[in-house]
Amino acid sequence: MRLDTESVFKHLKFYLYPYTILLVLLMFSVPILTDLATDWYHDGNYSHGFFIIPISIFLFYRKRHDINLPAKTSRQGLALFVAGCILLIFGYAASEFFTTRFGLVIVLSGFAWYYLGNENFRKVWFAFFFLVFMIPVPAIIYHSATIPMQLFASKVTTSLLQLVGIPVMRNGNIINLPGYSLEVVEACSGLRSLVTLLALAALYAYFRLPGKVLPVVLFVAAIPIAIVTNVFRVFTAAFGAYAISKEVAEDFIHEISGLFVFFTALVIMVILGNILIWIRNRLRRS
Repeated sequence: MRLDTESVFKHLKFYLYPYTILLVLLMFSVPILTDLATDWYHDGNYSHGFFIIPISIFLFYRKRHDINLPAKTSRQGLALFVAGCILLIFGYAASEFFTTRFGLVIVLSGFAWYYLGNENFRKVWFAFFFLVFMIPVPAIIYHSATIPMQLFASKVTTSLLQLVGIPVMRNGNIINLPGYSLEVVEACSGLRSLVTLLALAALYAYFRLPGKVLPVVLFVAAIPIAIVTNVFRVFTAAFGAYAISKEVAEDFIHEISGLFVFFTALVIMVILGNILIWIRNRLRRS
């Protein structure tokens, strides 16, 4: 492939100002992204974060031929850019990680929206929205959601075990079986699979589902799907401990159940997506 250097120089000269701002933004983003990568590496709840930026770049790249430049700049994009800068300043001033990281996503989105214009940005907005999934939720929200989800999983699992005739009692998030106690710890609350599933649900809905309503329905449905499949995981571990042995429950079942339940949730999500498309087609024909 022959590179037309003259065209490249013309392009860079014409867009010197936005490219300069983008370079400054990228340099400014290095410490934020470094902190994010540290969280992705050390916190299993957000290990999917390593894939978010490459996927976002791919989403933008696949739309490159649909972008028409030069384009009229967008006032809405400028407003979003300014709002993102304010979030960044407040985030840095308060040493609040979520605000700083979210502000960075808003700044990048606003910058792109401003220079690409409204029409072009409609074609690539999802690439910037998807970056939100690389940000760990604030600790206060995480801990507020984790404990109720632990209690819900342990409570429903206890009811299911009693339903199949297994003698069991619950004490908080601890399920007491004959000769064995199963604690639904923080990692088993389901929040880990929920965060990852929400990212996958957004990606699947974007590629697979038409319109605006169906993608939102599927995205929201990922929440109960993740919760239900996690309850099934806890139930499987408790049932295995009672019917086989606690060693099997703690080792074999615990190791494979997380992966199995995650793929089960994905299958349910795909089935739901196809059902939504079928309903939509039926309604349009009637």
